[in-house]
Amino acid sequence: MTWVAALGHGGDRWVAQSLGLDEETVARGRRQLLGGEVQRGRIRRAGGGRPRAEKESLKS
Repeated sequence: MTWVAALGHGGDRWVAQSLGLDEETVARGRRQLLGGEVQRGRIRRAGGGRPRAEKESLKS
């Protein structure tokens, strides 16, 4: 259970207004957390993000 759910009816709206976010964004995040779609402790899914840039070797 998230603390947003503990706030009860209007919890998503209160959190959204407090953080300056859209209410649907907060609701989507709550659904993802409760549905197990998010790996706790990670910001992005494994393998997500920008690919590493290859280092060029210096020619002498």
